[in-house]
Amino acid sequence: MKVFKFGGASVKDAPAVQNVADILQLFEGEKLAVVISAMGKTTNAMEQIAQAYWDRNQPLFQERVEERRAFHLDIMNSLFSDDNAPIFKEINDIFDSLLRHFDDLVSENFDFEYDQIVSMGEIVSTKIITAYLTSRSLSCRWADARNLISTDRKFREAEVDWELSTNHFEKRFLPHYDTVDIQITQGFIGSNDNSTTTLGREGSDFTAGIIAYCCNAESVTIWKDVPGMLNADPKWFDNTVKLDQISFREAIELSYYGASVIHPKTVKPLQNKNIPLHVKSFVNPNEEGTVIQESMTGDHLVPSFIFKMDQVLFSFTPKDFSFIVEENLSDIFDRLSKVNAKINLMQNSALSFSILVDAQKVKIPQILAAFEDSYQVKFNEGLELVTIRHYDQETIDRVTVDKDILLQQKTRETARLIVKQKILI
Repeated sequence: MKVFKFGGASVKDAPAVQNVADILQLFEGEKLAVVISAMGKTTNAMEQIAQAYWDRNQPLFQERVEERRAFHLDIMNSLFSDDNAPIFKEINDIFDSLLRHFDDLVSENFDFEYDQIVSMGEIVSTKIITAYLTSRSLSCRWADARNLISTDRKFREAEVDWELSTNHFEKRFLPHYDTVDIQITQGFIGSNDNSTTTLGREGSDFTAGIIAYCCNAESVTIWKDVPGMLNADPKWFDNTVKLDQISFREAIELSYYGASVIHPKTVKPLQNKNIPLHVKSFVNPNEEGTVIQESMTGDHLVPSFIFKMDQVLFSFTPKDFSFIVEENLSDIFDRLSKVNAKINLMQNSALSFSILVDAQKVKIPQILAAFEDSYQVKFNEGLELVTIRHYDQETIDRVTVDKDILLQQKTRETARLIVKQKILI
Protein backbone atom coordinates (compact mmCIF):
# COMPACT_ATOMS: atom_id res chain seq x y z
CA MET A 1 0.00 0.00 0.00
CA LYS A 2 1.14 3.54 -0.82
CA VAL A 3 0.05 6.72 0.93
CA PHE A 4 -0.63 9.87 -1.10
CA LYS A 5 -1.33 13.32 0.30
CA PHE A 6 -2.93 16.17 -1.64
CA GLY A 7 -3.03 19.60 -0.01
CA GLY A 8 -5.49 22.44 -0.40
CA ALA A 9 -3.78 23.89 -3.48
CA SER A 10 -4.08 20.58 -5.30
CA VAL A 11 -7.90 20.53 -4.84
CA LYS A 12 -8.61 24.28 -4.95
CA ASP A 13 -11.09 24.13 -7.85
CA ALA A 14 -12.75 21.72 -10.29
CA PRO A 15 -9.80 21.44 -12.73
CA ALA A 16 -7.51 20.70 -9.77
CA VAL A 17 -9.80 17.92 -8.55
CA GLN A 18 -9.93 16.49 -12.06
CA ASN A 19 -6.12 16.55 -12.10
CA VAL A 20 -6.02 14.54 -8.85
CA ALA A 21 -8.23 11.93 -10.48
CA ASP A 22 -5.90 11.86 -13.49
CA ILE A 23 -2.91 11.25 -11.19
CA LEU A 24 -4.67 8.46 -9.33
CA GLN A 25 -5.50 6.76 -12.62
CA LEU A 26 -1.76 6.53 -13.30
CA PHE A 27 -1.63 4.04 -10.40
CA GLU A 28 -4.52 1.85 -11.53
CA GLY A 29 -4.59 -1.46 -9.70
CA GLU A 30 -2.39 -0.30 -6.81
CA LYS A 31 -3.65 0.00 -3.25
CA LEU A 32 -3.65 3.65 -2.21
CA ALA A 33 -4.51 5.54 0.97
CA VAL A 34 -5.20 9.12 -0.12
CA VAL A 35 -5.13 11.95 2.41
CA ILE A 36 -6.83 15.14 1.27
CA SER A 37 -6.94 18.59 2.84
CA ALA A 38 -9.72 21.16 2.76
CA MET A 39 -10.16 22.82 -0.62
CA GLY A 40 -8.12 25.93 -1.37
CA LYS A 41 -8.18 28.41 1.50
CA THR A 42 -11.14 26.74 3.20
CA THR A 43 -9.33 26.16 6.50
CA ASN A 44 -8.76 29.91 6.85
CA ALA A 45 -12.44 30.51 6.07
CA MET A 46 -13.51 27.86 8.59
CA GLU A 47 -11.39 29.58 11.23
CA GLN A 48 -13.38 32.76 10.59
CA ILE A 49 -16.60 30.76 11.02
CA ALA A 50 -15.34 29.35 14.30
CA GLN A 51 -14.45 32.83 15.54
CA ALA A 52 -17.87 34.22 14.57
CA TYR A 53 -19.49 31.31 16.41
CA TRP A 54 -17.42 31.98 19.50
CA ASP A 55 -18.19 35.72 19.35
CA ARG A 56 -21.91 34.85 19.03
CA ASN A 57 -22.10 36.94 15.87
CA GLN A 58 -24.89 35.10 14.10
CA PRO A 59 -25.15 37.31 10.96
CA LEU A 60 -21.42 36.99 10.28
CA PHE A 61 -21.50 33.28 11.11
CA GLN A 62 -24.32 32.65 8.64
CA GLU A 63 -22.67 34.79 5.98
CA ARG A 64 -19.38 32.89 6.23
CA VAL A 65 -21.09 29.49 6.21
CA GLU A 66 -23.07 30.38 3.09
CA GLU A 67 -19.89 31.61 1.39
CA ARG A 68 -18.28 28.20 2.00
CA ARG A 69 -21.42 26.42 0.80
CA ALA A 70 -21.44 28.45 -2.42
CA PHE A 71 -17.71 27.86 -2.95
CA HIS A 72 -18.08 24.09 -2.73
CA LEU A 73 -21.31 23.96 -4.74
CA ASP A 74 -19.63 25.92 -7.52
CA ILE A 75 -16.87 23.31 -7.69
CA MET A 76 -19.43 20.51 -7.62
CA ASN A 77 -21.47 22.05 -10.44
CA SER A 78 -18.35 21.84 -12.60
CA LEU A 79 -17.58 18.26 -11.57
CA PHE A 80 -21.00 16.62 -11.77
CA SER A 81 -23.39 16.79 -14.71
CA ASP A 82 -26.38 15.81 -12.57
CA ASP A 83 -27.24 18.44 -9.97
CA ASN A 84 -29.58 15.91 -8.37
CA ALA A 85 -26.70 13.56 -7.58
CA PRO A 86 -26.79 12.38 -3.93
CA ILE A 87 -23.56 14.25 -3.14
CA PHE A 88 -25.36 17.60 -3.46
CA LYS A 89 -27.84 16.69 -0.72
CA GLU A 90 -25.04 15.27 1.43
CA ILE A 91 -22.97 18.48 1.24
CA ASN A 92 -25.99 20.74 1.76
CA ASP A 93 -26.95 18.68 4.80
CA ILE A 94 -23.46 19.22 6.27
CA PHE A 95 -23.72 23.00 5.86
CA ASP A 96 -27.30 23.02 7.20
CA SER A 97 -26.05 21.13 10.24
CA LEU A 98 -23.27 23.68 10.67
CA LEU A 99 -25.81 26.51 10.60
CA ARG A 100 -27.89 24.77 13.28
CA HIS A 101 -24.75 24.37 15.38
CA PHE A 102 -24.90 28.08 16.20
CA ASP A 103 -27.88 27.41 18.46
CA ASP A 104 -25.99 24.76 20.42
CA LEU A 105 -24.64 25.58 23.85
CA VAL A 106 -21.17 27.06 23.53
CA SER A 107 -18.60 25.20 25.60
CA GLU A 108 -16.12 27.04 27.77
CA ASN A 109 -13.25 25.87 25.57
CA PHE A 110 -12.68 27.75 22.30
CA ASP A 111 -10.14 25.17 21.12
CA PHE A 112 -12.79 22.46 21.43
CA GLU A 113 -15.28 24.46 19.36
CA TYR A 114 -12.54 25.30 16.86
CA ASP A 115 -11.86 21.62 16.21
CA GLN A 116 -15.53 20.72 15.78
CA ILE A 117 -16.08 23.47 13.21
CA VAL A 118 -12.80 23.82 11.31
CA SER A 119 -12.51 20.07 10.71
CA MET A 120 -15.63 20.21 8.53
CA GLY A 121 -13.51 21.59 5.69
CA GLU A 122 -11.76 18.22 5.36
CA ILE A 123 -15.00 16.28 5.69
CA VAL A 124 -16.65 18.22 2.86
CA SER A 125 -13.57 18.07 0.64
CA THR A 126 -13.14 14.31 0.93
CA LYS A 127 -16.87 13.64 0.44
CA ILE A 128 -16.85 15.60 -2.83
CA ILE A 129 -13.67 14.01 -4.14
CA THR A 130 -14.79 10.47 -3.26
CA ALA A 131 -18.04 11.05 -5.16
CA TYR A 132 -16.13 12.45 -8.15
CA LEU A 133 -13.66 9.56 -8.25
CA THR A 134 -16.57 7.14 -8.11
CA SER A 135 -18.14 8.96 -11.06
CA ARG A 136 -14.85 8.38 -12.91
CA SER A 137 -15.17 4.63 -12.17
CA LEU A 138 -12.22 4.51 -9.78
CA SER A 139 -12.50 1.80 -7.16
CA CYS A 140 -12.68 3.83 -3.95
CA ARG A 141 -14.41 4.47 -0.64
CA TRP A 142 -14.58 7.29 1.91
CA ALA A 143 -12.91 6.60 5.28
CA ASP A 144 -13.52 8.74 8.35
CA ALA A 145 -10.19 9.67 9.98
CA ARG A 146 -12.05 10.27 13.24
CA ASN A 147 -12.69 6.52 13.46
CA LEU A 148 -9.04 5.74 12.80
CA ILE A 149 -6.71 8.26 14.45
CA SER A 150 -7.15 8.34 18.22
CA THR A 151 -5.69 11.24 20.17
CA ASP A 152 -5.66 12.87 23.56
CA ARG A 153 -7.90 15.86 24.32
CA LYS A 154 -5.40 18.60 23.61
CA PHE A 155 -7.62 20.33 21.08
CA ARG A 156 -5.92 22.06 18.11
CA GLU A 157 -2.60 20.31 18.93
CA ALA A 158 -3.69 16.76 19.71
CA GLU A 159 -1.15 14.03 20.43
CA VAL A 160 -1.62 10.67 18.70
CA ASP A 161 -2.29 7.45 20.60
CA TRP A 162 -0.13 5.31 18.33
CA GLU A 163 -1.06 1.91 19.75
CA LEU A 164 -4.82 2.50 19.60
CA SER A 165 -4.61 4.15 16.18
CA THR A 166 -2.62 1.22 14.79
CA ASN A 167 -5.27 -1.14 16.10
CA HIS A 168 -8.01 0.92 14.42
CA PHE A 169 -6.23 0.89 11.06
CA GLU A 170 -5.68 -2.86 11.25
CA LYS A 171 -9.34 -3.55 11.97
CA ARG A 172 -11.24 -0.68 10.33
CA PHE A 173 -9.12 0.34 7.35
CA LEU A 174 -6.84 -2.31 5.88
CA PRO A 175 -9.55 -5.00 5.43
CA HIS A 176 -11.39 -2.76 2.95
CA TYR A 177 -8.59 -3.22 0.41
CA ASP A 178 -10.13 -6.61 -0.27
CA THR A 179 -12.92 -4.78 -2.12
CA VAL A 180 -11.51 -1.36 -3.20
CA ASP A 181 -8.19 0.00 -4.44
CA ILE A 182 -8.37 3.54 -3.04
CA GLN A 183 -9.45 4.84 0.35
CA ILE A 184 -9.96 8.59 0.71
CA THR A 185 -9.53 10.10 4.15
CA GLN A 186 -9.03 13.46 5.80
CA GLY A 187 -5.82 15.13 6.80
CA PHE A 188 -5.45 17.14 10.01
CA ILE A 189 -8.13 15.44 12.12
CA GLY A 190 -8.63 12.65 14.65
CA SER A 191 -10.88 12.08 17.66
CA ASN A 192 -11.09 11.46 21.38
CA ASP A 193 -14.23 10.13 23.07
CA ASN A 194 -16.39 11.00 20.02
CA SER A 195 -15.09 14.58 19.95
CA THR A 196 -13.18 15.70 16.86
CA THR A 197 -9.60 16.81 17.45
CA THR A 198 -7.08 18.41 15.10
CA LEU A 199 -3.35 17.82 14.83
CA GLY A 200 -2.23 21.43 14.30
CA ARG A 201 -2.28 23.63 11.21
CA GLU A 202 -0.73 22.04 8.13
CA GLY A 203 -1.22 18.69 9.86
CA SER A 204 -2.30 16.76 6.76
CA ASP A 205 1.31 15.79 6.01
CA PHE A 206 1.46 14.35 9.52
CA THR A 207 -1.70 12.37 8.85
CA ALA A 208 0.01 10.74 5.88
CA GLY A 209 2.91 9.80 8.16
CA ILE A 210 0.53 8.38 10.75
CA ILE A 211 -1.25 6.18 8.21
CA ALA A 212 2.04 4.94 6.75
CA TYR A 213 3.36 4.08 10.22
CA CYS A 214 0.18 2.34 11.38
CA CYS A 215 -0.25 0.39 8.13
CA ASN A 216 3.44 -0.33 7.38
CA ALA A 217 3.05 1.39 4.01
CA GLU A 218 5.47 0.96 1.11
CA SER A 219 5.97 4.72 0.74
CA VAL A 220 4.44 8.17 1.20
CA THR A 221 4.11 10.73 -1.59
CA ILE A 222 3.23 14.35 -0.88
CA TRP A 223 1.96 16.05 -4.03
CA LYS A 224 2.87 19.75 -4.21
CA ASP A 225 2.92 22.61 -6.70
CA VAL A 226 6.74 22.49 -6.72
CA PRO A 227 9.00 19.95 -8.49
CA GLY A 228 10.26 18.60 -5.15
CA MET A 229 12.10 19.97 -2.15
CA LEU A 230 14.10 23.03 -3.19
CA ASN A 231 17.19 24.29 -1.39
CA ALA A 232 15.44 27.64 -0.76
CA ASP A 233 12.12 29.40 -1.13
CA PRO A 234 12.04 30.96 -4.64
CA LYS A 235 10.21 33.92 -3.13
CA TRP A 236 13.37 34.94 -1.29
CA PHE A 237 16.15 33.29 -3.23
CA ASP A 238 17.27 33.22 -6.87
CA ASN A 239 18.58 30.15 -8.69
CA THR A 240 17.06 27.50 -6.44
CA VAL A 241 18.15 23.87 -6.81
CA LYS A 242 15.99 20.77 -6.37
CA LEU A 243 17.24 18.32 -3.78
CA ASP A 244 16.99 14.93 -5.50
CA GLN A 245 17.65 12.88 -2.37
CA ILE A 246 18.14 13.73 1.29
CA SER A 247 18.10 11.78 4.52
CA PHE A 248 15.40 11.64 7.16
CA ARG A 249 17.82 13.44 9.47
CA GLU A 250 18.33 16.27 7.00
CA ALA A 251 14.58 16.62 6.41
CA ILE A 252 13.96 16.87 10.16
CA GLU A 253 16.68 19.51 10.48
CA LEU A 254 15.27 21.54 7.58
CA SER A 255 11.70 21.36 8.86
CA TYR A 256 12.83 22.29 12.37
CA TYR A 257 14.51 25.41 11.05
CA GLY A 258 11.41 26.39 9.09
CA ALA A 259 11.46 24.75 5.65
CA SER A 260 7.80 24.83 4.64
CA VAL A 261 7.56 21.88 2.25
CA ILE A 262 7.34 19.17 4.95
CA HIS A 263 5.41 19.39 8.21
CA PRO A 264 7.89 18.97 11.10
CA LYS A 265 6.07 15.99 12.64
CA THR A 266 5.76 14.05 9.41
CA VAL A 267 9.23 12.61 9.06
CA LYS A 268 9.78 10.91 12.43
CA PRO A 269 7.21 8.09 12.16
CA LEU A 270 8.50 7.34 8.66
CA GLN A 271 12.09 7.27 9.88
CA ASN A 272 11.11 4.87 12.66
CA LYS A 273 9.99 2.31 10.08
CA ASN A 274 12.30 3.36 7.22
CA ILE A 275 9.40 4.29 4.93
CA PRO A 276 10.60 6.56 2.09
CA LEU A 277 8.90 9.92 1.60
CA HIS A 278 8.55 11.37 -1.89
CA VAL A 279 7.78 15.00 -2.68
CA LYS A 280 6.43 15.29 -6.21
CA SER A 281 4.71 17.81 -8.45
CA PHE A 282 1.00 17.44 -9.14
CA VAL A 283 1.61 19.70 -12.17
CA ASN A 284 4.17 17.27 -13.66
CA PRO A 285 3.43 13.96 -11.93
CA ASN A 286 5.82 11.92 -14.06
CA GLU A 287 8.89 13.87 -12.90
CA GLU A 288 11.09 12.29 -10.23
CA GLY A 289 10.74 14.86 -7.44
CA THR A 290 12.62 14.41 -4.15
CA VAL A 291 12.99 11.24 -2.11
CA ILE A 292 13.65 11.37 1.63
CA GLN A 293 15.17 8.17 2.98
CA GLU A 294 17.76 6.77 5.38
CA SER A 295 21.08 7.42 3.61
CA MET A 296 22.92 10.65 4.50
CA THR A 297 25.55 10.39 1.76
CA GLY A 298 24.17 13.22 -0.36
CA ASP A 299 23.07 15.66 2.33
CA HIS A 300 26.13 17.90 2.11
CA LEU A 301 26.18 18.27 -1.67
CA VAL A 302 23.81 21.25 -1.92
CA PRO A 303 23.56 24.02 0.71
CA SER A 304 20.00 24.85 1.81
CA PHE A 305 18.75 28.30 2.78
CA ILE A 306 15.78 29.00 5.06
CA PHE A 307 14.48 32.52 5.53
CA LYS A 308 12.22 33.77 8.30
CA MET A 309 11.16 37.35 7.69
CA ASP A 310 9.63 39.96 10.01
CA GLN A 311 11.46 38.90 13.15
CA VAL A 312 11.78 40.67 16.51
CA LEU A 313 14.88 40.35 18.70
CA PHE A 314 14.30 40.83 22.45
CA SER A 315 17.11 41.21 25.00
CA PHE A 316 16.41 40.84 28.71
CA THR A 317 18.81 42.19 31.35
CA PRO A 318 18.12 41.75 35.09
CA LYS A 319 17.62 45.15 36.71
CA ASP A 320 19.90 44.13 39.58
CA PHE A 321 22.65 43.31 37.03
CA SER A 322 22.89 39.74 38.30
CA PHE A 323 24.51 37.17 36.06
CA ILE A 324 22.33 35.15 33.70
CA VAL A 325 22.36 31.76 35.40
CA GLU A 326 19.96 28.83 35.65
CA GLU A 327 17.66 30.62 38.08
CA ASN A 328 17.26 33.62 35.77
CA LEU A 329 16.74 31.40 32.75
CA SER A 330 14.02 29.44 34.50
CA ASP A 331 12.23 32.67 35.36
CA ILE A 332 12.59 34.04 31.82
CA PHE A 333 11.26 30.87 30.21
CA ASP A 334 8.34 30.79 32.64
CA ARG A 335 7.37 34.34 31.69
CA LEU A 336 7.74 33.62 27.96
CA SER A 337 5.57 30.54 28.31
CA LYS A 338 2.81 32.58 29.92
CA VAL A 339 2.67 34.90 26.91
CA ASN A 340 2.94 31.94 24.50
CA ALA A 341 6.15 33.19 22.86
CA LYS A 342 7.67 30.64 20.45
CA ILE A 343 11.45 31.06 20.18
CA ASN A 344 13.24 30.79 16.83
CA LEU A 345 16.73 31.45 18.23
CA MET A 346 18.23 32.31 21.62
CA GLN A 347 21.58 33.38 23.02
CA ASN A 348 22.88 34.63 26.36
CA SER A 349 25.82 36.61 27.65
CA ALA A 350 26.88 37.28 31.23
CA LEU A 351 24.21 39.93 31.80
CA SER A 352 21.57 39.46 29.10
CA PHE A 353 19.44 36.83 27.41
CA SER A 354 18.20 37.33 23.83
CA ILE A 355 15.45 35.62 21.86
CA LEU A 356 14.18 35.94 18.30
CA VAL A 357 10.46 35.49 17.58
CA ASP A 358 8.02 35.93 14.69
CA ALA A 359 6.51 39.42 14.90
CA GLN A 360 3.12 38.12 13.78
CA LYS A 361 2.97 35.61 16.63
CA VAL A 362 3.67 37.91 19.59
CA LYS A 363 2.40 41.17 21.02
CA ILE A 364 5.32 43.38 21.92
CA PRO A 365 3.47 45.33 24.68
CA GLN A 366 2.47 42.03 26.28
CA ILE A 367 6.07 40.82 26.43
CA LEU A 368 7.27 44.17 27.78
CA ALA A 369 4.60 44.06 30.48
CA ALA A 370 5.54 40.50 31.43
CA PHE A 371 9.15 41.51 32.20
CA GLU A 372 8.94 45.13 33.33
CA ASP A 373 9.12 44.41 37.06
CA SER A 374 12.52 42.69 37.06
CA TYR A 375 14.18 43.19 33.68
CA GLN A 376 15.29 45.88 31.31
CA VAL A 377 13.99 44.93 27.88
CA LYS A 378 15.27 46.10 24.52
CA PHE A 379 13.95 44.99 21.15
CA ASN A 380 14.72 45.35 17.44
CA GLU A 381 12.06 44.94 14.76
CA GLY A 382 12.18 44.31 11.02
CA LEU A 383 14.84 41.61 11.16
CA GLU A 384 15.45 38.46 9.13
CA LEU A 385 16.62 35.06 10.32
CA VAL A 386 18.67 33.20 7.72
CA THR A 387 19.58 29.56 8.32
CA ILE A 388 22.15 27.89 6.05
CA ARG A 389 22.65 24.13 6.12
CA HIS A 390 26.08 23.00 4.86
CA TYR A 391 27.41 26.54 4.70
CA ASP A 392 30.73 28.04 3.71
CA GLN A 393 31.88 31.64 3.62
CA GLU A 394 30.66 32.06 0.05
CA THR A 395 27.11 31.10 0.99
CA ILE A 396 27.18 33.46 3.99
CA ASP A 397 28.44 36.31 1.79
CA ARG A 398 25.69 35.55 -0.69
CA VAL A 399 22.84 36.16 1.78
CA THR A 400 24.37 39.14 3.61
CA VAL A 401 24.84 41.54 0.70
CA ASP A 402 23.72 45.01 1.85
CA LYS A 403 22.80 43.61 5.25
CA ASP A 404 24.19 44.06 8.75
CA ILE A 405 24.70 40.93 10.86
CA LEU A 406 23.35 41.53 14.37
CA LEU A 407 23.98 38.04 15.70
CA GLN A 408 25.27 34.75 14.35
CA GLN A 409 25.55 31.18 15.55
CA LYS A 410 27.50 28.40 13.84
CA THR A 411 27.83 24.67 14.24
CA ARG A 412 29.75 22.32 11.94
CA GLU A 413 26.80 22.07 9.55
CA THR A 414 24.52 25.01 10.25
CA ALA A 415 24.93 28.79 10.32
CA ARG A 416 22.15 31.01 11.66
CA LEU A 417 22.29 34.74 11.07
CA ILE A 418 20.08 37.54 12.33
CA VAL A 419 20.36 40.32 9.75
CA LYS A 420 18.92 43.74 9.05
CA GLN A 421 18.85 45.62 5.78
CA LYS A 422 21.55 48.30 5.66
CA ILE A 423 20.36 51.87 5.51
CA LEU A 424 22.19 53.34 2.54
CA ILE A 425 22.88 57.06 2.72
